[in-house]
Amino acid sequence: MLVARCSVLTPRERKGQATDPQDPTAQPDTGTTAGVDSCTPTRLDRSGYLLLSRLDAEGAMTIGRLADAFQLDVSTVNRQTGALLRAGLVERIPDPEGGLARKLRVTSRGADRMAAERTCRQTDLSRLLESWTPEDVARFEDVLTRFNREVERQEGRVWPRETDEAASVPE
Repeated sequence: MLVARCSVLTPRERKGQATDPQDPTAQPDTGTTAGVDSCTPTRLDRSGYLLLSRLDAEGAMTIGRLADAFQLDVSTVNRQTGALLRAGLVERIPDPEGGLARKLRVTSRGADRMAAERTCRQTDLSRLLESWTPEDVARFEDVLTRFNREVERQEGRVWPRETDEAASVPE
């Protein structure tokens, strides 16, 4: 959980810091300076980024399916997706397969924000690990991958989905 909550990778609002009142998914200035790096002062919060990433990877999903995927209460996911809807980062669509429940999908604006946030997080992670040797980074990746796969196996939830490339790599 420390990796997921790492404030370097997932900035959070602190008391006294203002966010953009027009964007409920916005996070405060994280110390980046315009023009100095590609990260904008307005960042997606952790839940917004995770929801957008999941919708981007899986395609349109119902709130119930998202709640199940994250093992959260439907009301929590409803509140989080409501912020994404108001910000124009996701939209409700009829179920393409003809089901009754409406689904959420990422808008082009949401895809752009998610891609920018992913770049910021990758940059932040690179900075965090810059003093590590390549061997340390490879060992960390291997152990973290093993840990995630074991959690997935025990919970019966395979995520992330293996790509053809990842499936061909021996464990």
